[in-house]
Amino acid sequence: MKTFNSSRAHSIRIAAICAAFLGLVPAANAATASGAMSVSASVTGSCVVGASTLAFPSVTSAVISAGNVDAVGNISVNCTAGSGYTVLLNTGSGAGSTLANRKMSAGANQWLGYSIYTTAARTTVWGDGTSGSGTMVGVGTGLSQSIFAYGRIFQGQIATAANYADVVNVTVQY
Repeated sequence: MKTFNSSRAHSIRIAAICAAFLGLVPAANAATASGAMSVSASVTGSCVVGASTLAFPSVTSAVISAGNVDAVGNISVNCTAGSGYTVLLNTGSGAGSTLANRKMSAGANQWLGYSIYTTAARTTVWGDGTSGSGTMVGVGTGLSQSIFAYGRIFQGQIATAANYADVVNVTVQY
């Protein structure tokens, strides 16, 4: 039996040495050190803007003479979550246009006056914040947000039969 115990003791010693060598049993005088690792990220604000056509219905000159003609378009804004933004509109490309009286044209001397407003009540002209015009403000959600553009062709105009068009630039400041 003496040999058996001796072999067994020898096997236990070898197993302990192997375990210590493999790091399975911590050494008695092991030390640790620690430090801090800085982590940072920068998310920059961004916005994407799109717009549908502000399409007025087909009307006759008599209808325009008798009353205003209204239509609604849509502007979509997708800004980084938490980013404040302001949506501005310019006067359009019609010769002699102002924010309050934009002009669609159909040839050299044919134009049709209209404006774009910030609300369905059509009380505040949507522009760039100058000349008494308003702008639309919001806060980005990271998703596309719809903003309605309320158009009006002014009554009392005598319009020649034609297809009238204009291009208004939409600017998003953020």
